[in-house]
Amino acid sequence: MSRSRRNPSRLAEIFPERFLRKLAGKADIEDALKRLDTLTHEEARMATAHILKATHTVDDRVVGVDERMKAVDNKVAEVVNGEQHGLGQSPKKC
Repeated sequence: MSRSRRNPSRLAEIFPERFLRKLAGKADIEDALKRLDTLTHEEARMATAHILKATHTVDDRVVGVDERMKAVDNKVAEVVNGEQHGLGQSPKKC
């Protein structure tokens, strides 16, 4: 019988210590992979939270700029419509 076709239960009987070490090693690797997977997911959540925070900051700033632009637009409209006179003078018509 070739080495690759040996029965694992037969190997466990012949080399119980070695077989158990192999099983323990596989369990250690599986545990390490599970921890790595957990850490990877946690890192992705943290990165998403950071991006969301940055997005909210940008959104707040855009709202502020929008409000200031509306105020400037209103002032320009007042000047164009002749509602605001500089130093008591009437606006010049083109």
